Amino acid sequence: MTRIFGGIETERGTFEKAAVLLQSVPFDGTSTWGKGADKGFEEFMDATDNMELYDIETDSEVYERGVWILPEVNGKTAEEMFRNVYGKAKELLKTGKFLTFFGGEHSISIGVIKAFYEAFPDITILQLDAHADLRPEYMGTPYNHACALYDASKNTNLIQVGIRSMDQLEMEHLSKKKCFFMQDIHDNDVWMDRSIELMGDQVYITLDLDVFDPSILPGTGTPEPGGMKWYPMLTYLKKVFEKKEVLGFDIVELAPIEGLPASEFLVSKLYYKMLSYKFEHHGK
Repeated sequence: MTRIFGGIETERGTFEKAAVLLQSVPFDGTSTWGKGADKGFEEFMDATDNMELYDIETDSEVYERGVWILPEVNGKTAEEMFRNVYGKAKELLKTGKFLTFFGGEHSISIGVIKAFYEAFPDITILQLDAHADLRPEYMGTPYNHACALYDASKNTNLIQVGIRSMDQLEMEHLSKKKCFFMQDIHDNDVWMDRSIELMGDQVYITLDLDVFDPSILPGTGTPEPGGMKWYPMLTYLKKVFEKKEVLGFDIVELAPIEGLPASEFLVSKLYYKMLSYKFEHHGK
């Protein structure tokens, strides 16, 4: 059965008419601690069914643009997932629609980002994350979640925001000028404009939910203390969408906690906010 975003049918509720495509990739094959990211999408969709679809801030109901839910992409291994996701992203880019992806663990972003930077060679990748994810390989594969942004660091203009956990060996792959550590940004907003000034005109956002403080989003595989709060994140995202052409985004690492739906509800609001900002500033 095809899911309907928000539980309400619209005139643009078909693949042909929808302005937005939502691709789920429920893979959780390389995570090393908290499991459950493969269950995130269904819980996220249930939350959207119970979310108010009028956005006060933008005075809009962006669901009316049409959000088409695609069949999920699957694979048995990290390598197979990379190939399948990369191929699917290349195919979807040909549609000219606004592309959104939902994990699964962060490894699903490797293939998506590769497809985007091949199509848009000058693209900036904005990584919102608690972890640097810059290992060339981990546990025998370059397609591990701990390697999610290594390829992007070598082939794109990578901006990292919210980082507060990494291995010392990753420092050689990190650009200190383009990395905004959480310890330096938690008590000010100067970094927002500074990071945006480092971006090119076109941006792809990869958002690992552990970028948030676990006090507001505990439902993720590695909930690192000291993360972003709700309104600073929205303020920043609004600036990015306003000043740059965001070509697509992914949200990863939602690991639902039974009996505590706050995390998936936050994510449903976050996804909807990002769409609202996109079509407020650059919508067609």
